[in-house]
Amino acid sequence: MRKRVFEIIEQGHGKDKASTIYDIVMLVAITISIIPLMFVEEKTVFHYIEQITVVLFIIDYLLRWFTADYRLGKKGWSFVIYPFTGWAIIDLLSILPGFSILGRGFKIVRITRLLRILRLFKFIRYSDKIQVLGKVIRKEKEVLLTVLGIAVFYVFLTALIMFNAEPHVNPQTGVATFASFFDALYWATVTLTTVGYGDMIPVTDIGRFISMLSSLFGVAIIALPSGVITASYLEELRTLKQSNEDNVGTDNTTANSD
Repeated sequence: MRKRVFEIIEQGHGKDKASTIYDIVMLVAITISIIPLMFVEEKTVFHYIEQITVVLFIIDYLLRWFTADYRLGKKGWSFVIYPFTGWAIIDLLSILPGFSILGRGFKIVRITRLLRILRLFKFIRYSDKIQVLGKVIRKEKEVLLTVLGIAVFYVFLTALIMFNAEPHVNPQTGVATFASFFDALYWATVTLTTVGYGDMIPVTDIGRFISMLSSLFGVAIIALPSGVITASYLEELRTLKQSNEDNVGTDNTTANSD
């Protein structure tokens, strides 16, 4: 019985109707549980939504703990290890806001609302495409870490140059611009990502020249990992599609032989 429970709560692939239905129910529960975060005021219906979804999340958490040995493969130790795994921690943190034992102090600092946002990570468990993206990131982690290192160095260098090239107070308006190095870091980061909010701009010619160079190099740095991730992602999708086709072919062969 426990093995069947494990098969149901694991991500369905279309062949197991019970597993597919379970996935749909959990996806709906996750989606509904996030809706109250889109409103400032508290409504009565939100209270009932929270109660129902939290009960479903608790059942899901207990079932996964109940079948942990099938997932982790460490026999009895699996039940001890499971609560400390990444997914189990996310599941537990997403459940906690539903308990009144957290008290009103948590609501004051809005921690409960922030913890509910963690429920979005549960989507990863039920989405093939997001899991493929995770595989791509793990596969290309060395390249991505290299690009991240270049980006961090570039932000720091540009911020340092701008902090020393620009006046700390705008001589035209008297308003502080690059008053601290953190302001320069903020400016360099939004410039690197080509966002440019416009709330902090250079006022000198040298500063504007640095800003132009920063924008050009920023586009190049941001574009570096895009090609790598896209190519690897398409490759993983082709592999997943081929794997699904092979599984369907195997099932058809088995059915014909029966």
